[in-house]
Order: sequence, then C-alpha cells, then structure tokens
Amino acid sequence: MIPDPRSVLGHLHGGRVLDVATGAGGFARFLDDGLADYDEIVGIDTDLPKMAAFADAMADRPRIGFEVRDAASTDYPDASFDTVAVANSLHHFSDPLAVLGEMFRVLRDGGAFIVFEMYRDGQEAPQLTHVQLHHWWAAVDTRRGIVHRETYTRGELLELIAPLGLVDLAVTDVANPEDDPLDPDSIVEIDEVIDRYLAWADGEPRLTATGRDLRHRLHEIGIRGATSLAIVGRKPAETTKAAA
Repeated sequence: MIPDPRSVLGHLHGGRVLDVATGAGGFARFLDDGLADYDEIVGIDTDLPKMAAFADAMADRPRIGFEVRDAASTDYPDASFDTVAVANSLHHFSDPLAVLGEMFRVLRDGGAFIVFEMYRDGQEAPQLTHVQLHHWWAAVDTRRGIVHRETYTRGELLELIAPLGLVDLAVTDVANPEDDPLDPDSIVEIDEVIDRYLAWADGEPRLTATGRDLRHRLHEIGIRGATSLAIVGRKPAETTKAAA
C-alpha cells in the first residue's frame, strides 16, 4: 500500500528530523526508509496511548524516538531541526496554520519541509470509496467531539502551504494504481473499521445510513488508497536573520 519512500525522499539528507503528529510512527518509518541519510528522527504527539505502539514499531530503529509535545507549541528553540515533516494529519488539527508556522519556526534556514496528505478531488471510483469513508469517519468523530475534518482538495493543500514561501518546491502525486480494490484482506479490515464507527454513531439515523451505504459500496466497487500529495521544499536561507 505504501509507495517506494526513496522515490519521494531519496534526494534529501535529513540531519535532525522532526515528525509532527507521529502517532504510532508510520511516517517516521517512511522517513527512515526514504531519506538518503539522517542523524535522528524525533516523533512528537499528544496521544499518550500511541507511545507504546510507537516504541514497539521502532524497537529495531534506535535513532527514532518519541516525545510528548503539542504540535502548535513544541517549546523547541528556533532552528532546532534540519528537516520537519507532517503526514496525513493537517485535517486533524484545530489550527493547521499554527502547526505549519511552528514547524517553520523550529526548522533551520535552508532545511527541508515535508507535507504528505491525501486529497479528495480527481480520484478514481475505488479511491472515492476511501475518500467517502474518510469523510464519514470525520463526521462520526466530530459528533464524538474529536477534531477531524474532511480531506482537502489538491489546490487547497497548495494554498495552505503557499504562505510559508518555501523554495526549491517539488510536488508529487503519490498513488498505488496496481492495488487490487477488492483484495479480500483489505475488505475484511475496512469492514471491521466500519463496524467500530457504526457503533460510535450510536444509532444516529443519517450517520448509520451513510455507513451502511458505504459498506455496500466497499463490497461492490472496492477500495484503493486515495492519491496523496507529497510537498517537499526548503525554508529560504537567511529567514531567521531577516526576521530579527
């Protein structure tokens, strides 16, 4: 399901790397596999239960660690990192611009800035199953008081990043067109997620009906991961001095 990390990040020398909203460390592993080299990767998150899962996933990768920190206010000094990254999380932040601004602050001049995020437009039918499921999950989570919005469009992601003024920008659409949309294991896995969300919908008629319709779509059309946008740029040199 995951594209070749080297094809996206293989040109980057990471140095000290920050992975924002790292969760159980899925993208930290992507960074580890994809970067040309690095000194250390620091994954941050406020979700304490994810710490144990992160530690298990990184047991064989001693240069990757976990710290409990707020993505919008990390308390790191300015220019603490050579590379910063955030993946599949911008739609989970109450203030994504504040998070991006904090990432920019802790990145050294000339450092690499990485955003990796799925988007909703221009998708094929099995990918739209993923998008529509995600939007239903977001609606159920929102009802539960969890910050979870619908995914961005491709253009919205680029607009979100534009104010940072990144240079040497490379934008890559990342998809997996060879994945079997009716793979039995994937169908079983998503069915289990649908079951959980139907329970969390707690009988709310609209959400319950949407979930049942999406289960039918899953079995009829199948599912394939939505195309993601990989945005890689650099913080302009002399930014810190100019700000001072």
